[in-house]
Amino acid sequence: MTRILHVLDHSLPMHSGYTFRTRAILHAQKGMGWDVRGITGLRHTEQGPDVEEADGLTFHRTRGAADGPAVLREWREVAALADSICQLAGQWRPDLLHAHSPALNGLAAIRAGRRLGIPVVYEIRAFWEDAAVGNGTGSEGSLKYRLTRALENHVVTEAGRVVTICDGLRDDLVSRGFDGAKISIMRNGVDLSLFGNPVPRDSALAEELGLGDGPVIGFIGSFYDYEGLDDLVAAMPALLDRHAEARLLLVGGGPMADALRAQAEASPAADAIRFVGRVPHTEVERYYALADIMAYPRKKSRLTDLVTPFKPLEAMAQMKLVAASDVGGHRELMADGQTGTLFAPDDPAACAQALARLLDRREQWDGMRDAAASHVRQRHSWEHNVHRYQDVYQSLLGPKANGRVCAAA
Repeated sequence: MTRILHVLDHSLPMHSGYTFRTRAILHAQKGMGWDVRGITGLRHTEQGPDVEEADGLTFHRTRGAADGPAVLREWREVAALADSICQLAGQWRPDLLHAHSPALNGLAAIRAGRRLGIPVVYEIRAFWEDAAVGNGTGSEGSLKYRLTRALENHVVTEAGRVVTICDGLRDDLVSRGFDGAKISIMRNGVDLSLFGNPVPRDSALAEELGLGDGPVIGFIGSFYDYEGLDDLVAAMPALLDRHAEARLLLVGGGPMADALRAQAEASPAADAIRFVGRVPHTEVERYYALADIMAYPRKKSRLTDLVTPFKPLEAMAQMKLVAASDVGGHRELMADGQTGTLFAPDDPAACAQALARLLDRREQWDGMRDAAASHVRQRHSWEHNVHRYQDVYQSLLGPKANGRVCAAA
């Protein structure tokens, strides 16, 4: 049985888009008959045992701390994770290391892979220098930005194969001079065992939240600046002019939460906006069921043009209409007017108009929902997507080697 060790930034039981994609990949690979485990670096901050079972999956933890000035600190972090991988490999003996971004994980896997004599796949979910700009912790063109990009390039060069989650990331790597034949795409997907059977609308919950009979515009996710939720809040007065009973339901939290609440309180549409806060992942379906339209007004940036989110796919699987800003990441996921509705980014008026037009055309809702759900089943189901890993792994593994041990660094 092929053994795959996934090298991760963090994992379940922590909840994030990162951990949910990891969960889906590992469960789907187990279903393929592979033996899979995960190992996390020092950035997994949840307290727990050294070997932890979460949702039927096994995760190993790297212990210790990395201190010192920048660069030296990250170098020590990489060294700790590489040593941890080798220590685990002495007991469990993986056939292949599958590292997931950020590049620090890829570098640790490459160091360990060389010692162990086993191949490395590096999967890029986003360019983390662009993610730092998007979440307000970095600036484009800064020294840190350029160093992070250089490290990414190094890891891509050294890895046996590279995987990205979408065309945007792959195309950007090719534009840097990397061979496209080395880079495969494993698109964001949906675990249809979790999101393929929408639950009925909970009338008691709707009443508790004061949503009335709707229509309800929803957003479920993290409140980062690049998500453009300020534009969605700003769009509500114009939407209410055409659909006075409309309500906005915001589920989640994050760095922009306080600013969004303050914006909403000062808005003429304040009475139509509801903040729920974070909810357990097991409760998410109840809140999807309250919404008629899920809105994703991401701002235009390198991050949003290159990276596809997975939340719109969840919404499509939940048979929800999707309205999203016209950025590259969204264009990869939906066809305007067929499986979703696109509107100009950074433009509250365009957002309001797109939402109002959808609400005006209820006779088209069933067709759009069916088309979107079919699109997810055919192109974004993990049950189907996981098979693409098989070709990547087989291109590196060849005949299995036995008795691998960790050599000195």
